[in-house]
Amino acid sequence: MKKYIMELTQEEREGLLELTSKGECKARRLKRALVLLAADEGKLDRQIAGEVRIHAVTIERIRKRFVLEGLESALSEKARPGAARKLDGHQEATLVALACSDPPTGRAKWTMQLLADRLVELTQLESISDETVRVALKRGA
Repeated sequence: MKKYIMELTQEEREGLLELTSKGECKARRLKRALVLLAADEGKLDRQIAGEVRIHAVTIERIRKRFVLEGLESALSEKARPGAARKLDGHQEATLVALACSDPPTGRAKWTMQLLADRLVELTQLESISDETVRVALKRGA
């Protein structure tokens, strides 16, 4: 027995039909729209799963989000929390300037670890990994 029974308004249905007919949206958003339309027609989750080629549990989650949070929430990606950035803009600018400067005496070039160590000396950072330096420089390039 379905826990979250959904029913689209005429306006929502027309919007979803327009979205699916355009073909100008992301694949996940399109599949979610197709799921909502099929669920509104009364199809079983197993049938929808076969048609749209996503798992029945995903269909259940889409219906739940529609009922509890609304149409836009059911169609959209939830924000994915990521790790906070290790370097702010000023620190990244310092890093890039440092990487463009002459390497320390006795060195032919900067290494990631040398850059990390010097950045800790020049900023209020307690520590930073050479991998963070590499990623920051790659992003800035």
